[in-house]
Amino acid sequence: MSTGKRHAAGARLPSGRRLARAALALLAGAAAMAAAAAALAAAADAAAPSAAMASMRADDARVLRMGRTVAAGDGALRFGYPGVTLTVEFEGTRLAADLAGGAGSLLDVRVDGGTPFTLRPGTRRRSVALVEHAAPGRHRVELLHRTETWLGVVTVARFATDGRFHAPPPLPARSMLVLGDSVTCGADMERGPGDKNDPSWWNAGASYGMLLGHALGARVQLVCHGGRGLLRSWNGNTDEYQLPAFYELAIADAAAPAPWQQADDRADLILVAIGTNDFNQGIPEREAWVGAYAAFVRRLLRDHPQAQVALTEGAILDGEKKAALTAYLRETVERVADARVHAIPSLHHPGDAQDAHPTTPQHAAMARELAPHLRRLAGW
Repeated sequence: MSTGKRHAAGARLPSGRRLARAALALLAGAAAMAAAAAALAAAADAAAPSAAMASMRADDARVLRMGRTVAAGDGALRFGYPGVTLTVEFEGTRLAADLAGGAGSLLDVRVDGGTPFTLRPGTRRRSVALVEHAAPGRHRVELLHRTETWLGVVTVARFATDGRFHAPPPLPARSMLVLGDSVTCGADMERGPGDKNDPSWWNAGASYGMLLGHALGARVQLVCHGGRGLLRSWNGNTDEYQLPAFYELAIADAAAPAPWQQADDRADLILVAIGTNDFNQGIPEREAWVGAYAAFVRRLLRDHPQAQVALTEGAILDGEKKAALTAYLRETVERVADARVHAIPSLHHPGDAQDAHPTTPQHAAMARELAPHLRRLAGW
């Protein structure tokens, strides 16, 4: 019996201090469990919109495409030419796109016809918010390639919204193809005093070709490459893609070119503004240049049997070189001898003291000057 008492005495009940420590430990454990539960709940709440997001591949028929694109096997769309536009219509408050581009790629995003904002997609594919916290309802978003192929090829994989997707209204029935060099690509338009040449200087959406499309009620393909010509580049090189070669491509990237089927978008009107870079090193030999241009124009007529074709000298050349190029264009029209081929004048726009490329206001003037000629030729 005494042994039992000793045993009981030897068990030593916890002291008040130890009880307090034990209680604190229990409370800390409970707090940690509560914090973990709260974190899990917060994560679940954050994940809920993603889980509820409706997703659509970029090659879905509900995505309107204007310009040359290439569909990949996973549903992504790739493009390099400037002015390529994807239009998405959704009902909801948020829209995101899974995309990537080159180091110099820029995209303009226009929501419900408002002022566009510019985003840099980055070189690694990621999800980018295009619309956030919009008023509930139906919205239209246009994603326009602002820069050109050599600055980067863009990939758009899919779109996602917290609502649902709708098919936008169709593009205009009229189709216009604009072929040219850096001016047609909208290069070096948006420059400011002291700026260094940067991708932000490009603005295909405000280029004369895109403005002509708006004025004439036509969808537009800009097929152009900075520094290139009919037979030679600005520096005299002939071993690069020139117009007859890149005309055949959806993506004019020498490392990974992608072909284009002309039947995928037959043009009703074709405007060709080429020659500035051919003439940069001096006036090229007449027979070779005119012969090559006549052959190329005949190809345009075969590929686009309903199109009117207008040849123009562009805005940069002036003086002796402009006069020579204008004469070459007239001779090209005479050699082709087809009622669908025409030469139309371009006025000289000198850029400014910083750069010879036309400025944004000069692009607007070019579109105003060319529109009456093209409207008359197309009967629009």
